[in-house]
Amino acid sequence: MSERKLFYPERFKTASRYYTTGRPSYPKLLSRRVAQLVGLDRGASVLDLGTGPGFLAIDFAPLAGPVTAVDPSPEMLSAAKENAARADVSIRFVHGSSYELGPHLGRFKLVTIGRAFHWMDRAETIKSLDALLERGGAVALFGESYPEVPANAWHKEFQALIDQYSTDDPARPQIRESAKNEAVLLDSAFSHLERVSVLEQRETPVERFVDRALSFAATWHGRPGSREEDLAVDVRKAIAKYAGADGTVREVLEGHALIARRPRDVLAD
Repeated sequence: MSERKLFYPERFKTASRYYTTGRPSYPKLLSRRVAQLVGLDRGASVLDLGTGPGFLAIDFAPLAGPVTAVDPSPEMLSAAKENAARADVSIRFVHGSSYELGPHLGRFKLVTIGRAFHWMDRAETIKSLDALLERGGAVALFGESYPEVPANAWHKEFQALIDQYSTDDPARPQIRESAKNEAVLLDSAFSHLERVSVLEQRETPVERFVDRALSFAATWHGRPGSREEDLAVDVRKAIAKYAGADGTVREVLEGHALIARRPRDVLAD
């Protein structure tokens, strides 16, 4: 069933500048674990769909052959290119979306999607990727969560602020009402699912939490102004009490990947 969703091309035009410093990168070990499970090598091609600031494309560049990163936002692609140059990795960047997948992109061993699948017509996207993935290839959905441990005492208050500022986001209903990704994948050609997760402790400056909040366009609708400034003030006030003398907050991030493969490919291993 098609679930073509409303597209907000301007949503990340301004918010994109907060992604690199605000959104947490994934644990480096996570990409290595996924590469091992999928069987990546230096001859394998990777597609990072909805690359955003390029975190996953950069992580997989040393683990595979050619990496192609696709995103519909020119501003996001600009940030990703800067991050790739800083990391000294070679990545092919393409302006496009999940609605424009085709043979012009090439063939791939692995397709990664991080924090972007909910913006896509997921069933149709998987159908399109089936034609682009080699035998034995996989789709890996990446995300993060924050386990209920003492170091994450800040998270409940931070999330409450995000929810408070996002109540009238026009995209909120289509995000919240979506079926679970597992259900979509189980009903696709890639119905063999495996989950990998890595927990990592970090020390994060308070200002990074401000940028993290501002990276969610839902909180201020991607439009600069007083609401953006109010959110920054509220986040500083809420998070500062959890900071140590050095101005950093301890957090424990769980990076996770849901790896989907064709059952026949798994049996052939």
